[in-house]
Amino acid sequence: QVQLVESGGGSVQAGGSLRLSCTASIGTLSPLTMAWFRQAPGKEREGVACSPPSGRATYLDSLKGRFTISRDNAKNILYLQMNALEPEDTAMYYCAANDRWMNPSLLRLRYPYWGQGTQVAVSS
Repeated sequence: QVQLVESGGGSVQAGGSLRLSCTASIGTLSPLTMAWFRQAPGKEREGVACSPPSGRATYLDSLKGRFTISRDNAKNILYLQMNALEPEDTAMYYCAANDRWMNPSLLRLRYPYWGQGTQVAVSS
């Protein structure tokens, strides 16, 4: 069982930046595939970024390079650096994990473990 706790959300004006953190209750993040998802009111939850145990991260195409996912395996923390934020980025952001091998994915069904979410609000 992996427990995930997100933090770092808040309110920011368009063009600003936020860094989200996700702390995992596990010995090390090393073998886990980790991801960030978001869900805006009235919309489906969508994958934003995926960090596999090794190899390159994958991102939602529409982000246009504004977000960066990273991980500190020693501290058991996953990050999402969000720059040039837009009102359309307003959503609840969730951290997700899978402790079994998988191909990098932004599909919600691939992740059995989820955090409670952290709210991001971007005003114009």
